[in-house]
Amino acid sequence: MTVLDPKAFLTSIFNAAIAAADPERTIRDHLPAKPKGRTIVIGAGKGSAQMAAAFEKAWDGPIEGLVVTRYGYGATCERIEIIEAAHPVPDAAGLEASRRLLAKVQGLTEDDLVVALISGGGSALLPSPAGGLTLADEIAVNEALLASGAPIAAMNTIRKHLSTIKGGRLAAAAWPARVVSLIVSDIPGDNPAMVASGPTVPDTGSRADALASISA
Repeated sequence: MTVLDPKAFLTSIFNAAIAAADPERTIRDHLPAKPKGRTIVIGAGKGSAQMAAAFEKAWDGPIEGLVVTRYGYGATCERIEIIEAAHPVPDAAGLEASRRLLAKVQGLTEDDLVVALISGGGSALLPSPAGGLTLADEIAVNEALLASGAPIAAMNTIRKHLSTIKGGRLAAAAWPARVVSLIVSDIPGDNPAMVASGPTVPDTGSRADALASISA
């Protein structure tokens, strides 16, 4: 290949980018320290089932867990349960997955480890309406946001404040366990708090920010 062969050059760049994001390679290079207690794997996103399969292959200790991904995006795992749900508009399967994920991290101790496998698409896959809202409300909000053409960061700012699981609330539910998040970003700027609306990353925004996004 030479610089005079632009097609081959661009193909090599594309292949290098794909290889750099390969879950089996990246997860193996970022395994957390093993805990004294249990290891619980949770996750959500279009790539999270493949991440779960890669983690299961790389981790040589006992694990259990639950990951939700988009319909048709599942992977074969032996110790981590894979649930499929709707994307980009949430459905009842996603609602049940959110409930089960929150239940999965209840009752843990400071000796336990929670590994969160997060990738793009997790916002829709984790409907968990807050403040008296319903799944129908969350579906309507998502449809309106998708139709608006708003930037993904603005959409996720709004979603966080209508949820009991986004904006770091899933990690908060796991306290006092140690939570390690392995995140594959599809967000410009790679802000981890915005990928999948940051279920395990503290929310630095406010309701005022969400309202401003709606008004923009």
